[in-house]
Parts: sequence; C-alpha cells; structure tokens
Amino acid sequence: MDVKILQNIGLTDGEIKVYLALIKLGSSTTGPITKISNVSASKTYSILERLMQKGLVSYVIKERTRYYQAEDPSKLKEYINKKEEDLQKQKEEIDKLIPQLQLQKKLGQSKNEVQIYKGFKGIQTITDHIYLKLKKGDTWYNIGVPSYQSEKYHNYWHEDHLKRIKKGIKSKMLFNINTPKEIIKNRNSYKDCEAKYMPIPVETPSWILIYKDVTVIALPSDNPIAIEIENEQISKAFMEYFNAFWKIAEKEN
Repeated sequence: MDVKILQNIGLTDGEIKVYLALIKLGSSTTGPITKISNVSASKTYSILERLMQKGLVSYVIKERTRYYQAEDPSKLKEYINKKEEDLQKQKEEIDKLIPQLQLQKKLGQSKNEVQIYKGFKGIQTITDHIYLKLKKGDTWYNIGVPSYQSEKYHNYWHEDHLKRIKKGIKSKMLFNINTPKEIIKNRNSYKDCEAKYMPIPVETPSWILIYKDVTVIALPSDNPIAIEIENEQISKAFMEYFNAFWKIAEKEN
C-alpha cells in the first residue's frame, strides 16, 4: 500500500503506522497496537490522542479498559475538508495582515537603492517586483536580451508573459542582433508585447530591464546575478537609451 498520500495530507509516520494497525486490528487495546505498528508504548498514547483529535480514531471503555478503533476510512476525506477550511481561514487572516506588514516595512525601514540577487530564484524574485509597482496599462522595457538563454528561462518567461497579460501590463523588448527569428516572433505573439532587434551589432550576455524608477541589470548565466537599482534619474537615463534604440530598430514580422 502506498502511504505517501497519508503523509501528503499531514499525518506523521507514527500516526500512519498506528492508524493502519487499527485498520487491521479493528477494536484493540494499546498492547496489540504497539506490537503491530512497531511504535513504542510511550509514544502510542500520544499518537492515539492526536488521531482522535483529527477524527480518525475513537474508543470505547469495556471493563475499565479503553479499546481503540479506526473510524471509517471515509473520515480521511472529512479530515482533508477540515484542513482546507482551516487553510482558507488562514489565507483570509494573512490577506488582512499583509497590508499592515507592508505599511510597517515601508515606514520602519529605509529601502536600499541597490539590491543584489543571485541564482535563478533571484531572477524570479526580481521579476516579481514588476507586479508590485506596475498597474494595468503600464509598460516595462527590456534592452539587450541575449540571443541564447537556456530552456528553463524560456519556460519561465512564457509563464511570466501570461501573468503580465492577465494583469494588463505591456512590454517592449530589444533583443541582441543574433537572436533567432523564431524567438522574436514568439515574443510578438503575446498580447501587448513588442519585440525588435537591437539596431546595433552588439552581443551582450546581460539584459537591462526598466520600469517606473527601477533599473535591473541581469546576467542569466549558469550562476545568475541581478542588480536592482531604485533611482528615478538612473531609470530615466536608461529610458533615453531605450527610446533612441527603439526608434531606429526594426520589428521582425
């Protein structure tokens, strides 16, 4: 029997062993339960108590002795439903707490103008920041997107474009000159995304992302690193470069 599903719904190894022992035994005192489950007697009582709290085990008293029994296995579904209800309540409570924490963070901490992120997760984090600042109708801009990126990046950008589209945000991208045409066509196939070739024959491994007062310089290599700069003057300066390149760039149809 594959018991991983029982682990996945939150039962510990000890709880699974005791529960399955009761399924086999039917009504039983702790002695046989301990023997079949191979769980120490000192732990059996506390495990039985937890299983009772979860609604999976009950007991009756016969001649001053407790006889434990597993509830009908359908109770597992009720247990999952209860967990889902509790999780939904926790989500609602977190939704109320997040704005308070964000306000405290904004008021109580001085934000660094420059932050460095490393690894693929760092690239994902820095990209997620876009959606904290941009709203429907806003645009982010990309300069010097490398001609080659590994498949995991292409898969991630696909998911990110779907997220961007859902939020109604636009994008403009300038790819390095050696980028395959199919990649340019692919990016242009997404709603509100315009992709063009850089108008000058440069090939850089890094790309620059600009939106609002943020500039990101990223190197999506085997050891990715990204630098996020929050400074209005710097972002305006890079936007001047972007606009100049964009005006003379050609779009691949």
